[in-house]
Amino acid sequence: MNRFKNKVAFITGGNSGIGKSAAILIAREGARVVIADIKEDVETIKEVEKEGGEVKFFKCDVSNVEEVKHAIQMTIDTFGSLDVALNNAGIVDSAPLHEKTIEEWHRVLNVNLSGVFYCMKYQLEQMRKQPAGGSIVNMGSIMSQVSEIGIGSYASSKHGLLGLTKVAALENATHNIRVNVIGPGYIETPLLMDNSAASAEYREYMESKHAMKRLGKPEEIAKAFLFLASEDASFCTGAYLPVDGGYLIQ
Repeated sequence: MNRFKNKVAFITGGNSGIGKSAAILIAREGARVVIADIKEDVETIKEVEKEGGEVKFFKCDVSNVEEVKHAIQMTIDTFGSLDVALNNAGIVDSAPLHEKTIEEWHRVLNVNLSGVFYCMKYQLEQMRKQPAGGSIVNMGSIMSQVSEIGIGSYASSKHGLLGLTKVAALENATHNIRVNVIGPGYIETPLLMDNSAASAEYREYMESKHAMKRLGKPEEIAKAFLFLASEDASFCTGAYLPVDGGYLIQ
């Protein structure tokens, strides 16, 4: 399939996990890909290039508005447009609220919520100039709907991201711009496995939270991104799409 032939896709957190899978799959369907991350990963770039698409890396800490603005401007200067965006960069915390430091609280909110706002601000500025508009997909979480002990700043950021996505969708619905959010369950990514120490007991606990009794794969979330970003989802905006192995139905 070539749903994204000659389209330009901008992906934050594209070096690993869901972002990397998304970059590979959208390049396979003809997109020119920009990976925006805090550091360059040569192996990831090679893997994306193997799919036949042109790929560029631009350094971007999404909590730094100037780096975000620069990366998006470099994307436009390089390719001439911005058609698809996946705002995927994120971090997680693990401490009860009464033990969390002010610095830890702001660190998570600055990346997971303010960082998405920074990205969307400049993405939307460009997409509103384009007659064809564009499509933005934000990476939420099942924690956009529920919560667990010890992840106060993470859950707050993901709940807030859902509201931010809906406002952006409303404001841009008549400009050929769609804005949607994905809600993954527990996914086998470095972000999750590194924080959980990947112990057998904790993995069993994580699997038990899903009706399917397993963790998701990064490519399963990437495929949902491709759907929402493509014309297959042309009548979808402001939507929250859970891809959670049945987490929310238990």
